[in-house]
Amino acid sequence: MVAANVQDRDGAKRSPLWTRLDHPSVTKIWADQGFADRLVDWTATILGRELEIVRKPPDQRDFQVQPKRWAVERTFSRMNAHRRLARDHETSPPRSETMIRWAMIGIMVRRLARGRPVTRQGPWPLSCVPSP
Repeated sequence: MVAANVQDRDGAKRSPLWTRLDHPSVTKIWADQGFADRLVDWTATILGRELEIVRKPPDQRDFQVQPKRWAVERTFSRMNAHRRLARDHETSPPRSETMIRWAMIGIMVRRLARGRPVTRQGPWPLSCVPSP
């Protein structure tokens, strides 16, 4: 995570570097099309890791779910359920990163504590609703 005044491509080396240091078993990293230039070579030569750029198909004209990117978007959605992350209140990137880690720990603890598949509360299917 970098400050808002830093271009993504300029601050992009930090994330793979910390991934390499914190999680040495990770060998493949996925990135968006914006990181396709020098970052791929840098990651391979300096970090010894493979950086794969996730691209949309060249013939795609409308919205289409891309599996790897969908996992990231779903994670952002789950984090936004935490009030502290719903707005940009933090002024420093390290503090914001801490709040994100705190939210993800809460998500993982709830998953582990549940111990069973997710069941959603919601309206009954139309065939089960009693008629008036």
